[in-house]
Amino acid sequence: MDQKCPSQQPRVLFGRKEIQVFCQEPPRIGNPYLEDAFLQGYLKAHLPSKVFAEVSVELERFGGRVKNEIDLLGRECELNPPQLKQFDAWGQRVDQIVTCPAWKRMKEISAEEGLIAEAYERRHSNWSRVHQIAKLYLYAPSAGAFTSSLAMTDGAAKVTESLGIPKPLEEAFIHLTSRDPLKFWTSGQWMTERKGGSDVAGGTETIALERPDGSYSLHGLKWFTTATDSDMTLTLARTVAANGQIEQGSKGLSLFYLEVRNKEGKLNGIEIQRLKEKLGTRQVPTAELLLDGARAFRISAEGRGVASIASMLTITRIHNAISAVASMRRVITMARDYATKRESFGKTLKDHPLHMQTLARMEVQTRGAFLLLMEMGRLLGLEETKNATQQEQHMLRLLTPVVKLYTGKQAVAVISEGLECFGGQGYMEDTGLAAASRDAQVLTIWEGTTNILSLDVLRALVKSQGKVLDAFFSTAQAKSKVALGFSELEPSVQRVENALHKLRQFTQKISSKEAVGMQLAARDFAYTLARIYGGVLLLEHAARPNASATDIYTAQRWCHQDLCPVDSEDKAGAYSTEAASMDTSLVYDRHPVLKGRL
Repeated sequence: MDQKCPSQQPRVLFGRKEIQVFCQEPPRIGNPYLEDAFLQGYLKAHLPSKVFAEVSVELERFGGRVKNEIDLLGRECELNPPQLKQFDAWGQRVDQIVTCPAWKRMKEISAEEGLIAEAYERRHSNWSRVHQIAKLYLYAPSAGAFTSSLAMTDGAAKVTESLGIPKPLEEAFIHLTSRDPLKFWTSGQWMTERKGGSDVAGGTETIALERPDGSYSLHGLKWFTTATDSDMTLTLARTVAANGQIEQGSKGLSLFYLEVRNKEGKLNGIEIQRLKEKLGTRQVPTAELLLDGARAFRISAEGRGVASIASMLTITRIHNAISAVASMRRVITMARDYATKRESFGKTLKDHPLHMQTLARMEVQTRGAFLLLMEMGRLLGLEETKNATQQEQHMLRLLTPVVKLYTGKQAVAVISEGLECFGGQGYMEDTGLAAASRDAQVLTIWEGTTNILSLDVLRALVKSQGKVLDAFFSTAQAKSKVALGFSELEPSVQRVENALHKLRQFTQKISSKEAVGMQLAARDFAYTLARIYGGVLLLEHAARPNASATDIYTAQRWCHQDLCPVDSEDKAGAYSTEAASMDTSLVYDRHPVLKGRL
């Protein structure tokens, strides 16, 4: 027989041996501290030299733990979301939230690393908050959304401390700020009810009945509770007077503390109705709860519940900004690494100028956001150690809603752009990249939507009788002048000063108009504050003696955008009564609502 040897057999196109398996080397993260030159530069510029030396060593060590341990645990949390077991095998109601081992390990690591304790031990005095925020910034992208639990735990600790650590909370405060995994507690924050979350004064229906021992029995439906597997929680409720009357509005609300389970380990008068099915942050147990006689303790003065949670909102909004900025940094880090590996049109992505321009624009936004975040940490640290001036206190009050709303919007945009850097792989669930986009959407909603926070900025102006805005102008002008001696920065300084001038003219003009005009301008006004102050901080950073060429370039690029959008929109007539009317007409064009049928 005439047989051909194997080498003479015709090739089968696309046979398995020919194509094998497609393999693209994935993006990888290294030590996030060592890979973040901007973080290192900020800390070295601001921290006292001794503090920096200690903090830098710790962050480098922790960065290694993030890379080698925490990141893998975070992925496990993403792949194994919590489940609700309502009944046991014998029909008994148990309402048990089952979380994966990785989620439980995250809690232990949070204690071991002092992610809450660091802020309250104040080892580095007023720089302790900056240290804590830097550590959380490294942790957040790998944490499997456990940062949500930490945000509320930090908020609960802050409220407790601000209230002078009331007697019912003495033991709880020790647990919240412990470094011992066996003692560490997390806290929930149960404010949202059926009528919504932001309008707690009008939406809170839960009532509190006083018991003979001085504790209270809570009854109500909490429609959205985050980190429901926590050990304790703070919540708002309306006390019932002896005559059965219940005061409505914010004056009827008091703040209560309760432990989720009793000494026997059973739920404390709580029924878990269901777990929420969310777009993102699926790792976090979020539930609807029925409070049916939950034993609680009032920790605020009667009717002072809303005022008492103000400090909590500062903390949770800062945590929101941490997650926003950290998620931006992570997607850029991964895209940067991928650009050295992925080849397209004959060369790696990093050798395509347009791709590098896109990444550079993302980098500029992220650096500006980072400095806004760290400025809040610096100011909070000064306030907590009673070293803040009145002007610095005003700046913290103003910047908290501004930075939260702006970084939330930035994160959604930057992460969306970041996914494009991976092409189709950015859209695939099994790469883990898509989860970043889903999780980012909560950043513009939780702790106040963009519009709610924009109105909060206006409230700060009114309540302070304009003093917070005066503080903004004087601080921004003082910081920007630091860069005047640098020829490369002078055009950018001029752009900031022009924007400040336009903003001042706008505020003088709008103050004489109807309230509706200022409300229409609220969002653009908040954006203006963020863009101007972000530019100021970048200029200040670029004016350091050892600043790099990229520091200067970042400040130039940021200041090249429209720094005062509120002026641009005002000149376009966007805040007039006629514009408000046309906005409604545009949205409901030919809709029955404008014809009075709905």
